[in-house]
This record gives sequence, structure tokens and C-alpha cells, in this order.
Amino acid sequence: MSEITPDLVRHLGVLARIQLDDEEVTRLTGELDAIVDNIAKVGEVATSDVPATSHPIPMQNVFRADEVGRMLTTEQALQNAPDADGARFRVTAILGEEQQ
Repeated sequence: MSEITPDLVRHLGVLARIQLDDEEVTRLTGELDAIVDNIAKVGEVATSDVPATSHPIPMQNVFRADEVGRMLTTEQALQNAPDADGARFRVTAILGEEQQ
């Protein structure tokens, strides 16, 4: 059995700035006690001869290879732009002094 007491739960409530009534303190004491006990059980099962893993099965890269494909021409890329300047998109300046 762990050492979660109603006084500890009240103290944690104060630290978290959560007002807890007596019913909540009683319920949370039991719930936190069960959580701490379960964590302790997991700690007992874990052994040093079992390597740590991040995934239960081996992972591999699933990305496709980069291949050069058809690209848009400058005219195609700019054809629906609200404003363009030759080979570039024209946008509103974002710095205060440059805005008009």
C-alpha cells in the first residue's frame, strides 16, 4: 500500500490551487493510491536485462524516394496570383515603415 493520505491530497490541492471538498479528497485519495500502486507494480516487472524500446515492432522509413517530376513554369505559378511583379509574387510589406 502506498502512502497517499487525505492530508497529502489536500496539500496537493493547495499546491495546484484546486479547492477540494471532503468527498473529493476521499475519492482522490483512493484513486491516487491505486495509481501509485500500479506504477510500483510496473517498476517491479521491468528488469535491467530487457532493452528499452520506443515501439513494439521495428520501424522503417516509409517515405518514397525524391524524384524530379514535371514542374510549373513561372507563368503557370503566377497565373492566379492576385498581384505579381515579373517572376515574383507581390505581397504587402509586413514591416511598419514599408507599409503604404
